[in-house]
Amino acid sequence: MNGVRKKFGTAPVFFTAISTILGAIMFLRFGFAVGTVGFIGTLLIVLIGHAVTIPTAMSIAEIATNQKVEGGGEYYIISRSFGLVVGSSIGIALYFSQAISVAFYIIAFAESFSSLFEFLMNRYDLPESVIWLLQQKQTVSIPALFLLMTIVLTKGADLGVKTLYVVVLTLFLSLIAFFVGKTEYNQTTTLDPFANVYNSQEQDLRDTAHLSIATDTNRVEQQTFSGPVLKPADPAPIPSAPSPDPISFFTVFAIIFPAFTGMTAGVGLSGDLAKPSRSIPLGTLAGTLTGMAVYVLITYKLAVSASPIDLANTNRLVMADIAWQGWWIIPLGLAAATVSSALGSILVAPRTLQAIARDQVLPSSGINYWLSRGRGKNDEPYNATLITVGLAFIFVMMGGLDSVAKLISMFFMVTYGTLNLISFLQHFAADPSYRPTFKSRWVISLFGALACFGLMFFMNPGYAFLSILLMIFFYALVRRYNPEKKNLAIIFQGVIFQLSRQLQVFLQKTEKEKALSWRPSAVCISENSFERLAAFDLLRWISQRYGFGTYIHKINGYLSKTTHQEAKQAQVRLIRMAEASHSNVYIDTLVSPSYTSAIAQVIQLPGISGTDNNLLLLEFSKQNPLNLEAIIDNFNLIKSVDFDVIILGSTERGYGLKKNIHIWITSNDYENANLMILLGYIILGHREWKEGHIKIFAVYPDETCDTERERLFMLIEAGQLPISPNNIIVIPRKHDTDVRAIINAESRDADLTIIGIRGEALKHEGTTVFEGYEEIGNTIFVNAAEQKRIK
Repeated sequence: MNGVRKKFGTAPVFFTAISTILGAIMFLRFGFAVGTVGFIGTLLIVLIGHAVTIPTAMSIAEIATNQKVEGGGEYYIISRSFGLVVGSSIGIALYFSQAISVAFYIIAFAESFSSLFEFLMNRYDLPESVIWLLQQKQTVSIPALFLLMTIVLTKGADLGVKTLYVVVLTLFLSLIAFFVGKTEYNQTTTLDPFANVYNSQEQDLRDTAHLSIATDTNRVEQQTFSGPVLKPADPAPIPSAPSPDPISFFTVFAIIFPAFTGMTAGVGLSGDLAKPSRSIPLGTLAGTLTGMAVYVLITYKLAVSASPIDLANTNRLVMADIAWQGWWIIPLGLAAATVSSALGSILVAPRTLQAIARDQVLPSSGINYWLSRGRGKNDEPYNATLITVGLAFIFVMMGGLDSVAKLISMFFMVTYGTLNLISFLQHFAADPSYRPTFKSRWVISLFGALACFGLMFFMNPGYAFLSILLMIFFYALVRRYNPEKKNLAIIFQGVIFQLSRQLQVFLQKTEKEKALSWRPSAVCISENSFERLAAFDLLRWISQRYGFGTYIHKINGYLSKTTHQEAKQAQVRLIRMAEASHSNVYIDTLVSPSYTSAIAQVIQLPGISGTDNNLLLLEFSKQNPLNLEAIIDNFNLIKSVDFDVIILGSTERGYGLKKNIHIWITSNDYENANLMILLGYIILGHREWKEGHIKIFAVYPDETCDTERERLFMLIEAGQLPISPNNIIVIPRKHDTDVRAIINAESRDADLTIIGIRGEALKHEGTTVFEGYEEIGNTIFVNAAEQKRIK
């Protein structure tokens, strides 16, 4: 695509936007809105609708002036802000809504020929086969679709934009004719801003309704076209009384809202613009504000030119009755509006699909390559256009698109909400690289996002939920076929950074109350991370649900460029390991020349959860306890900051089947016992231990066994711990009995054994405290800073 000449300025963006905004709904349903909810109600619809579209236009202008917007327009903005997986999921939905919109506008274009066909069928004696053809919307819509395809495929966006100028001029002339038109109603009736079809006080509506919008007598007498739109003497039946079930405001809003949703149409031309950062904000904002002004004027003109009954009658093209020479100018304007909208959609949708394919997110590399290819010096998306036309053809053949149109509106609302959300999150993240020349306010963007997502459910809750389900499906599909693209977008990183920073500062400033219950905030340091995984596994079990964990990989040496690179590489490996095990452990590395300096730094680290770290996990190998002396030498340093300490002695057997946890409590474990039980309970809460159970062994002098047994039963019952009374075994100890021998005998088949240790014993006995447990598997030696409460 390099070297392709991008030549369009701001005008195509503006005209594409305004021609889509002033589209079919303006001609076919705006009178219905004024007649149903009145002048004030319709103004409220216009204001609420633009409460969504104006913030969205401002968000687009802001984002476009911060980054270079390449091909794909809205998709490019979303995918580069939210990342390819989330962005392409929204982009696929956006593409479908744009492609199906082509069919929607083509069918609306066919509606503009209804009066002509009705006139021909009434005026001439036509064969039944011809009458049948004239009654089918596809008679006009299919040739129109293929004509549009021919224009776009043969001449590309260049001729498409030139054609756009012609249809916009026609649309402009039809609006001029509408505003200069006069009616008898306008000359004889004063505007009631609250009048609608349900509270109109006109007398004898059935007899006089056909006169209420009679145009100038001379114009009627000169009328030669006798189609149903221009036969005021033969109006469609009008009810003699208001309907007992008035149409709700939000039902009318849902019908009218798509009229305001064309302001992003010009963004899809971003790849063909000379200066997207200038043309997109100017064209989009100008189109949105111009559209709003026109709709306010149309609302007033309709309200003063026809009665609510006439306006609410959807069988008539009421704008044609009001406009000067409306019998031919308004149908021509309707045709121009629908053609321009269809043309805008057929220019934009293929470029969105082409951009998605160029990001290589579709399931097949062959499909991505074929759809991403462009033709000519302007890189026209030829293949993507063929797919778009094929999709539109399917829906044109289906005919009625009411249900599909509602779903399209939902996808557009998702897109607009997303664009506003991007702007808000960029403000919140406060990234220094986000420096748009046009700046919106974060509160405006947030309001726009909330309005979009909220109005989806007001308009149609069923379709809102369906659109969300489809978005989830697209996300799952893209994620499955693009596992390598699961990166966290910079915008989310910035948001998380700001949230984390503010929470940390808030927690630091908040006066802390001493917690009545204990929650582990553990930190583990090891220099054997890739040789022995037992410590990492234990930390992730502790921190998965009930606590928080930080794993520090120690690298021996002084900090240098070499050791720094080694640390970064080790961190990447450990993060991948953590991701593969679905852990909640925070990974970091530390370069230190000695074990003591490393311990000193680690115990001073702030907790990642906003709470202080309170538990240090160390490890050694029972078969080769080279670092055990270093652990004991630094034990007093660790205890100086009142940390709980657990020292893991790992074996080649590992954690076995992860079914049996044995906890050994002795008379020396007054402070340790409750922490040992809590650790067993926390580990058992991990899904890898879901089949496991805890067995408590209490070794006490014979004379205190009954008392200790009763105390343990009460502790387990009061703490509601999942430990069966049958699994509490009290063993009388004789003075000459070695507890190690009992533990080796009872726990030789245990998958994890938890034993208490005292600081005094370590001071006097050293490494012998950890010796004599060769018969059992992995063992945790626990030393509590203070007794923990189990309540």
